Amino acid sequence: MTAATIQEAFANAETIDLWPAPDMTLVNNGRRPAVSMPAELFGPAWSVIEQVAESTSTAPDYAAIAYLSAAASVVGGKRRVSPYGLDWSEPCILWCAALGDPSSRKSAPLDVMTKPLWAIRHDAREDYESVRRSWQADCERAKAERSKWQEEVKKVAGTTEPCPPLPPMAVEPDEPQERCPIISDVTPEAAVSVLAGNPQGVLCYNDELAGWLESFDKYTSGGRPFWLSAFGGRPHSVTRKGSGSIHVDFCGISVLGSIQPDKIVPLLGGANDGLVPRIIWAWPDKLLPRRPNARVDISRLESAYQRLEMLGWGTDADGKQQAIVLPLAPRAAAMFERWDVDNASTSGDGGNLYEAFVGKMSGAALRLALVSELTAWAFAGGGGEPGEISDASLAAAITWVEDYAKPMAARVYGDAAVPEGERNAALLARYICKANLAVVNLRDMRRHPHKPHLKPLQPRGALEEAMEHLENAGWLRPDFSREGTPGQPRKDYAVNPKVLK
Repeated sequence: MTAATIQEAFANAETIDLWPAPDMTLVNNGRRPAVSMPAELFGPAWSVIEQVAESTSTAPDYAAIAYLSAAASVVGGKRRVSPYGLDWSEPCILWCAALGDPSSRKSAPLDVMTKPLWAIRHDAREDYESVRRSWQADCERAKAERSKWQEEVKKVAGTTEPCPPLPPMAVEPDEPQERCPIISDVTPEAAVSVLAGNPQGVLCYNDELAGWLESFDKYTSGGRPFWLSAFGGRPHSVTRKGSGSIHVDFCGISVLGSIQPDKIVPLLGGANDGLVPRIIWAWPDKLLPRRPNARVDISRLESAYQRLEMLGWGTDADGKQQAIVLPLAPRAAAMFERWDVDNASTSGDGGNLYEAFVGKMSGAALRLALVSELTAWAFAGGGGEPGEISDASLAAAITWVEDYAKPMAARVYGDAAVPEGERNAALLARYICKANLAVVNLRDMRRHPHKPHLKPLQPRGALEEAMEHLENAGWLRPDFSREGTPGQPRKDYAVNPKVLK
């Protein structure tokens, strides 16, 4: 056989592919897909939500949940919703969380939707300064009255004459509190201090929600009980060392924040104590950046928030302020009764986080319906305040819970149920695809620039276990070499070319 014949035979030989078909389901780790955000719950606010999503190159989900928690916080304790007009009622409080990778642009839509709350604070600032000046004058008057009273007490000292009573004007008035719609990273004591001057409640906005979740365990004497009160809008008192106690009749705090999927997994472990399942999650797929067509018209959103801010309190028989309770319309009450039974039958015994979440949805659906009803009224800009929750608002809330809140919770909690080794393997698999790596080296994965993206893989043995998972899934195979020198071979792993295709 000549050289030409051999060359032709090699050229015409069939190529044998030694690489197996990789298991590409490893990338998503069996995670449930994201679902689309239904629009009916938001009524006229949806057009603003779409503008914000367009301007931030995100799905509408982030702006939508930011609106829900922000609008709920402005209403707060002034309105409640009752399914049957009896004892059971729910406050206007919502806890919402935005999930996404660090580059998902979560913060931008949350910032836009909460920006009008700062305008509320700014508008209230002038009135607060005037009230504070009057308070300072009253304090000086109280000091003078007390001094005068003390002189009278000295006159009767050592005699049998009765001591003159302290006049009311000699008592310094409590310091006025500034309207503060937003707080963040606060202790229970600090939060109660703010609530003392903001009786309708506030929004706790944490750009990084992980710190808030971790704070549950920082205040062992009152952290979790406090936040349970804050979700239920119950009365709450805090005793302070050396300065007495603070009591608030409505401890109501809506919560909003963002968090990364990899960070939430360890926080959910053992968290089925009733607090975490109260959170409504949004975890849409990441979108590619796009150039916005126009600026967001935030004026309609500001007007709606201002109208909700101006809602008045009701009063009880003694003239003390209390919430106005909106019942469900008769047909809405019948609709809720049927759905509530169906929802309870799917919640099981609450033995896992998802079942516990489903069990909390009865109250959440009522709260969402209340926000939806008041949203339509606030954006309308005219007409009388609604006196009940309509069929349409309740139907929109139930649909939103079934078609969005529950699937998103299953997506979040399902990811948390995956064993740590498989989660780490999925993280490494996604990084290989994102960085388009043809070779993976064990030592390099622990160095810059890879290390910041693979933090869960840095503990001893974690990276090796993830590599073993990928090797078994057909993603990697060893390609060790000594580089022509004695010593330990480089622990290189070749990446299956089919993965990168």
